Amino acid sequence: MIAVERVEEGRNIGKQNINHFQMSVLFFVFITGSSIINIPGPLIGKANNGAWLSLLLSGGLGLCVLSCVLFLHRRFPDLTYVEYSRKLIGSALTIALSVLTLSFLLQMQTAIVVDVGLFMISSMLRETPMYVFTFLIFAISAATARAGIETMARMFTLITALTGYLIVFVLLLGIPDYDPSLLLPILPKGIKPVLHGAYMTFGFPYVEVFIFSMLLPFVNKSSSKKLPRAMILTLVLNIFTLCVTTLCAIMIFGPYAGERPYVLFSFARVVEFQEIIQRIESIIGMALILGSFMKTTITLYVLSLYLKQLFHFKDHRTFVMPLAMIGFLMGLVGFDSPSEWGFIVSAIHPVWATAAFVFPLLLLTIVALFKKKEQTTEIH
Repeated sequence: MIAVERVEEGRNIGKQNINHFQMSVLFFVFITGSSIINIPGPLIGKANNGAWLSLLLSGGLGLCVLSCVLFLHRRFPDLTYVEYSRKLIGSALTIALSVLTLSFLLQMQTAIVVDVGLFMISSMLRETPMYVFTFLIFAISAATARAGIETMARMFTLITALTGYLIVFVLLLGIPDYDPSLLLPILPKGIKPVLHGAYMTFGFPYVEVFIFSMLLPFVNKSSSKKLPRAMILTLVLNIFTLCVTTLCAIMIFGPYAGERPYVLFSFARVVEFQEIIQRIESIIGMALILGSFMKTTITLYVLSLYLKQLFHFKDHRTFVMPLAMIGFLMGLVGFDSPSEWGFIVSAIHPVWATAAFVFPLLLLTIVALFKKKEQTTEIH
């Protein structure tokens, strides 16, 4: 019976396929969409002028996580994380390890949308209740996740091109106001703030690379050979993008950049072009909303697929709407103030995410390596 269900799961995955470029777009959207707005300000506040060094450190760790994901995908190209976990360590241990994974995936989808809500009520529409924004984003994300990964890939490619253009446009407008001297000294308070910043940014967004261990089997076989290179280049592009954005923020605001939670939004407020283009912060607000919508959609899709494969249900789409409602309700009761939410994201999330994502992934990687050596020994 279990064997029949696994075959059926493989067929269901095979119904929708995307190519390596579309998977790279989903990957870039996921790790860049909301982080480019949310990361630079708090990171500069933690690491000062060494914020870009923090990104290089955490990005390097993200590459290690991606290497594990790609290694396991190469060993089990037709299986998702849940399926090859069951194959490597058995169903009981897979379910036990999934308790933390599922709990953090639920928290993660809530965190993405709550960040947008806090941004809207603090920067753009101050008199509107936050639940208005969070409910709308969850509803639209759930509808998109139900449409499937092919629809997501096609839609997000266009949206990513639009938001990328808007952000580059804003950064280029700031060139006359950049002051490179504000980048020095690089380590005014030593290396500890840089390490603190690396800890924070590893928890968001680089540990979340794990999510794509559930999505890589959707890449069609004709372009699967190009997938590892495309994924690695995409992650390098993300690290470069966040570093450039952070450096630009420092060159505009100097040490005061760390006091602005949405520094790119503040950046767009001050740049102008000969009194023709002014106060273009709404562009950045739109980029944040679109980026967070796409990331929420991917998280919802993975969470529903994870539950479906873990417990052998027939259709993952059944769970999408209930999971979105759970995320919405968690956003209403999960914190008392923006400062408490900031502490949860910067201090608790990295530990929680490491326990939920990195430890199980490392365990499976070690087991897969051991089994590979064992098989090689038997052959010889």
